[in-house]
Amino acid sequence: MGINIRGRSFLTLLDFTPEEIRYLLSLSADFKAKKRSGEVHKYLEGKNIVLLFEKTSTRTRCAFETAAFDLGMGVTFLDQKSSQMGKKESLRDTANVLGRMYDGIEYRGYEQKVVEDLAKYSGVPVWNGLTDDFHPTQMLADILTVQEEFGDLHHKKLVFMGDARNNVANSLMVVCSKLGMHYVACGPKSLMPKESLVKQCKAIAKETGAKIELLDDVKKATKDADVIYTDIWLSMGEDPSLWKKRISLLKPYQVNQKVMKNASPDAIFMHCLPSFHDRNTEVGEEIYQTYGLESMEVADDVFYGPQSRVFKEAENRQHTIKAVMYATLY
Repeated sequence: MGINIRGRSFLTLLDFTPEEIRYLLSLSADFKAKKRSGEVHKYLEGKNIVLLFEKTSTRTRCAFETAAFDLGMGVTFLDQKSSQMGKKESLRDTANVLGRMYDGIEYRGYEQKVVEDLAKYSGVPVWNGLTDDFHPTQMLADILTVQEEFGDLHHKKLVFMGDARNNVANSLMVVCSKLGMHYVACGPKSLMPKESLVKQCKAIAKETGAKIELLDDVKKATKDADVIYTDIWLSMGEDPSLWKKRISLLKPYQVNQKVMKNASPDAIFMHCLPSFHDRNTEVGEEIYQTYGLESMEVADDVFYGPQSRVFKEAENRQHTIKAVMYATLY
């Protein structure tokens, strides 16, 4: 029987079976091939979607918009300044209105409950472009990148370095458990994922042959890793006053050449972006002036080095998001 997820929302990969995730990855690869060859694929002409952004983003907005255009859809972008959601109109009322005007809704913001309520009340597929808990569209792009590099994903070792309880780390643990991979969260014990999510992922891992580890020893964690992954040390919306404490906690977990040399010789480096790998941003320069750091979560020579796949990973956002929208709307 073929996979059919038409009409479903895409809120977290916990809601999807390994077979459904593999189907989305296969569809993503197919759309990438079509894009590269110039093959027109306006399969969703006449449909319209709306993008609700409470948190800004370069890759998420551009990926959703270009993917929608390629599929022939119309797109409306609403940020906090151009929507009354939560201000003069309740979330439920907003969802009811948008569901009557649009075929699908993307939400990028804070609470997971918001995207869940949008799905509950809108009556159309809702896609999670990022919440504080999960970032499922990023995961498909990440795993597509790993798959392009190594082929078979089973037992491939992916190590997340840093704040292992953030939305990206949570979602990496979920997708690795679903696909039978070896996931390692490497960071301070105080920044590990919630015990309830770890327990859930370990239960999934028993069914898929995956392995989940939580370690604070960098050398042990990264030994023979196939993928070294990291993210910024302070997530969007967190208080900037936390920089001092977070730098103190996470500086030992920076991805540098020493870390990459401890991994497998064929290991790749990944990052969801944006990244503070140099001083060429306002934040990067401010951190340098205050704390003397030339780079934070990843050294510049790793970020731009031969093992880095960050820009392929970013490109894959478009193809995987296209797959999600097509599969849930077609």
